[in-house]
Amino acid sequence: MAVELTVNGRACAVEVEARTTLLDCLRDQLGLTGAHAGCEHGVCGACTVLLDGAPVRSCLMFAVQADGYQITTIEGLAPGPGELSPIQDAFCETHGMQCGYCTPAMVLTAHALLTDNPAPTPAQIVEAISANLCRCTGYAQIVEAIALAAERVRGLNRPEREP
Repeated sequence: MAVELTVNGRACAVEVEARTTLLDCLRDQLGLTGAHAGCEHGVCGACTVLLDGAPVRSCLMFAVQADGYQITTIEGLAPGPGELSPIQDAFCETHGMQCGYCTPAMVLTAHALLTDNPAPTPAQIVEAISANLCRCTGYAQIVEAIALAAERVRGLNRPEREP
């Protein structure tokens, strides 16, 4: 089947079998490997991408279902080549990642949260990321990273710059 996907602001024409998941299409046909195959049952959240700004499990969605939607992957979040988004920067600064397997999904989920709510409470942050499993950090540093990113998005806290 011919499908027109809009991924990270770019139109992509792909030919897929009807049963091809969005995750497999992104990884195998478009070379966007930031979304990870974890459980492949929609439980772990490692495959999360944004569909019109909302987090979705790309392992549970067929590529043909994404036709006509704006898809954002972790590769599309950076403001420019070699740059980090405020959320990515906050994750680095607070050590909100360890092995990194869940990190793209956590960052995308945080991005969706902060787009809708630039001043979330810690409880709202926990609720937003509750569907994404992390086996390394214990979540405290992830929550701290998202709170720091929220401050920076609101202009309350800026990273220190070297002279």
